[in-house]
Amino acid sequence: MTTIRPCCPTDISKLNLCNLDPLTENYARKFYFDYIAKWPTMFIVAENQEEQIIGYVMGKVEQDPDVLKFLGDKYLPWHGHVTALTVAPQYRQMGLAKQLTAHLDRACEEENAWFMDLFVRVSNQTAINMYKKMGYSVYRRVVDYYSDDPTGKGSSEDAFDMRKSLSRDKKKRYVRENGENFRISPEDIYHA
Repeated sequence: MTTIRPCCPTDISKLNLCNLDPLTENYARKFYFDYIAKWPTMFIVAENQEEQIIGYVMGKVEQDPDVLKFLGDKYLPWHGHVTALTVAPQYRQMGLAKQLTAHLDRACEEENAWFMDLFVRVSNQTAINMYKKMGYSVYRRVVDYYSDDPTGKGSSEDAFDMRKSLSRDKKKRYVRENGENFRISPEDIYHA
């Protein structure tokens, strides 16, 4: 039996099953603690019967500063962001990622966010397909977003900025078709 619950500070030292995966970003302990403190309903863990953390999702709600509203359509309004989603390899293909993401979606709906967004390596086709099944689509390609390339083909790797409208975005203003063809540099993420 798996339990889905909010992350607590003592869980941070139990993330190893998930964080040893090469596609999972690892952060300093302070970063995890900051998420627990700032967005406690958006840092969710999956725990097995042995009380091991076998998956987690970290998210937040954010927006561009009001002084940037002059950007018009480029201004990012109040939205949810998936900072990290990971499931330990031996627990994949069991629907845990979908369950964790559903909890984050609900938390962002409660915060009245317009949409959800996330960044994923373009080489991580498994994750891209999973996100598409959850309703995400590629909004744009961020060239050289990741400073490393786990495939060994280069020194950096592109990311897809994927988005999913939430119920507030009835007109689907914050998603687009054919986003794979819209390329930007990391410096332009908040201005393109």
